[in-house]
Amino acid sequence: MTGARENVSEEARPVPVLLDVTGFGAVPGSRSDAGPAVAAALAAAAAVGGPVVVRFAPGEYHLWPEGAARRELYVSNTVGDDPAFRVKTIALLIESVDDLVIVGEGARLVLHGVQTTFAVIDSRRVRLQGLEFDFAVPTVVDATVVDAGIAAGRAFRVIRVPEATLFAVEGASVRWHGEVVGSGGVAWQGWDALDYTQIHDPAVGRTWRGANPLFEHVRSIRSVGEREIRIDYEHAEMPADGGLVYQMRSTTRDHPGGLVLDSSEVTLSGVRFRFLHGFGVVAQMSRDVTVEQCEFQTPPGSGRHSAGFADFVQFSGCSGQVAVRDCVFDGPHDDPINIHGTYLRVAGQPDRRTLALEYVHRETAGFAQFAPGDVVEVVDRATLEPVASATVEQVWQPSGRDHDRPLRGIVVRVDTELPGDLAGWAAVENVTRTPAVHIARNVFRNVPTRGVLVTTRRRVVIEGNRFERMGMAGVHVSGDADEWWESGPVRDLTIRGNEFVEPGGPAVFVDPRNSRSGPGCAVHSGVVVEGNRFVLDGVPALDAKSTRGIRFTGNHIVRHGRAMPDVVLRSCSDADIEAGAGERPPRVTEIG
Repeated sequence: MTGARENVSEEARPVPVLLDVTGFGAVPGSRSDAGPAVAAALAAAAAVGGPVVVRFAPGEYHLWPEGAARRELYVSNTVGDDPAFRVKTIALLIESVDDLVIVGEGARLVLHGVQTTFAVIDSRRVRLQGLEFDFAVPTVVDATVVDAGIAAGRAFRVIRVPEATLFAVEGASVRWHGEVVGSGGVAWQGWDALDYTQIHDPAVGRTWRGANPLFEHVRSIRSVGEREIRIDYEHAEMPADGGLVYQMRSTTRDHPGGLVLDSSEVTLSGVRFRFLHGFGVVAQMSRDVTVEQCEFQTPPGSGRHSAGFADFVQFSGCSGQVAVRDCVFDGPHDDPINIHGTYLRVAGQPDRRTLALEYVHRETAGFAQFAPGDVVEVVDRATLEPVASATVEQVWQPSGRDHDRPLRGIVVRVDTELPGDLAGWAAVENVTRTPAVHIARNVFRNVPTRGVLVTTRRRVVIEGNRFERMGMAGVHVSGDADEWWESGPVRDLTIRGNEFVEPGGPAVFVDPRNSRSGPGCAVHSGVVVEGNRFVLDGVPALDAKSTRGIRFTGNHIVRHGRAMPDVVLRSCSDADIEAGAGERPPRVTEIG
């Protein structure tokens, strides 16, 4: 009987309507703008009113900014409420659509100018599968030192840039720039070292943030080939950075690289992101988002190393289940995965049931945070400990889609009286908009920062991943109401069966940014680190602060280089630290 019911269900399921972008005028292999044809196909899909598949036939499609969709949007950790960047240009806009699959095995989408690759807004049950996204001219310059020495008593370097990088030598400077766009100007430009540099050593597979000596004390600059630039210096100090790659960019995150906004049941499957401009793929105030079998990695043989301008994937204020599995994260400029909520500072308290809240960090503002029925928690900003909780009854806040209301202020009215005089020293988190998380079988490499940064109070499992030479921690648990304002506590975190290879900081770093702490003042709890393999040089396997009930057991630790404690506990209580079978007892240092 069970089988019969399943067969009936399959037969009753609607057959998806199939639409091909070539049927709307897109021409694979042409450099002409495929954007209008793609937009027409997506509009037709929205009009179907049932399951629909939009197909990209194999081939290369070029998407130019002139005819792309534009929306006023406010996105976490980008440019805040800066009016210069209100409007985002979006190559693929999926808006107010349910039951849509976009497939594109063998399809390569090349973006021109500065754009968001895709946006899923106000939609349900959307799947992007098999597409490849890249930029004609990435907004990060990867400059490899291919020669260096002393000539005529002065130092010199020869740097090589990828074919996709555009530049002009202007006197003793280099102007890096994007393509000429419809207005007649270039999409972007900057000089010499730009605003930010990180350094990549392909020989050892390590990337770090550091100073850029390429354009210091320059005597002259000249092109010595289509992709090579010779820089001569005023000094005679022999350069010692042959083979290193200086990765240079601006620091303005004017677009999200991709966006899932106010949507649910969205899946990215087998998508290849060769470059993401701006702030990576951001899932904001969305529910049940999955990223699986995706590649965040530059094209092989391109000479490029930077696949992302900042983070690769960020989940902000999400709920339901977040899953990231079987992906490759290679070459970002910030964290490959960041999952958090947002603390808002209590700026005023008109009465005991009303709070005036504000966004504080300059890169986050302008979007809605609450809905009636959401539960909020008030915390002491110094300790991050809860002070009170309540349910939202009414809210006045920005929409995230316009600037009709103040972009930094939110007023909530709750169902119960709160303590008085909360202004200034308290912050508020929406605890309803917090996801459960599963991060499994991913590879992280060439990362200057952390592999995974996570703060959510629901169940988190991080298992079977490989973290190769992170610049900082492999897994970092933070939370703060003073700097980034990324909330909140972890309550149930399991880190098991992972491999941490030579991280630049503690392999697992539990470091809430509370300014007052003590053994009885725990921010995080329920952290289990079990069955992992750590290969370490001068850093601990676990460094934890203000955490209750840590369990560290069954781990295998291989050490070389400088000796360090295996576990560092700072103001932690009820910790259970045990050796794995046949292992020596972990060396533990307790502070506070």
